[in-house]
Amino acid sequence: MSWIYFLDLFGTLIFAISGVLTAIDKKFDLVGSLVIGFVTAVGGGTIRDILIGRFPVGWLNDRNYIYAILIGLIMSYLFSKQIVKLRKSMFIFDTVGIGVFTILGIQTALSLGLRIEITLIMGVISAVFGGVIRDVLTNEIPLIFRKEIYASACLLGGIVYLILDRFLVYGDFNVLFSMAVVILIRYFSVKHGWSLRVNVS
Repeated sequence: MSWIYFLDLFGTLIFAISGVLTAIDKKFDLVGSLVIGFVTAVGGGTIRDILIGRFPVGWLNDRNYIYAILIGLIMSYLFSKQIVKLRKSMFIFDTVGIGVFTILGIQTALSLGLRIEITLIMGVISAVFGGVIRDVLTNEIPLIFRKEIYASACLLGGIVYLILDRFLVYGDFNVLFSMAVVILIRYFSVKHGWSLRVNVS
């Protein structure tokens, strides 16, 4: 098993916790929390796989993703107060998650020989659409429609990965550097309040 696989599972766990915490805040019951945690964790990857015709979708082939989601559910209920206190840390973990899922989504699409622009779109979908489903189901405006730089960070990181993948042969470096681009853009945009919002008079 590669380190990327473990990062993928870690990202799944973190996204599941993010979804469950949102459900807890909305006073959902246990089943509702599990559903929200599940769609947050694997929703983006599922949509990607359906769009590119990759069946069965990824998590159906590996029960470890189910375990990661269940662990996220249990942790969220047992340690909810402690996790809430670590919101800033959770933001960092969530940011790492979108970096991981962006590159994994692109790699999955590339493995099927899809066009470059399609692989980039699939990377962004993998990273952000679990959160979109979560927000829609919990009656929130999806984060990608707000002023924060979110999907844009995934897009830029994905472009960097595709450029490096075309001109360099250092696979692990390409992955790590591109993930770092996503993470750093997202982190500094939140820290400094950067946005792509256009003021219309």
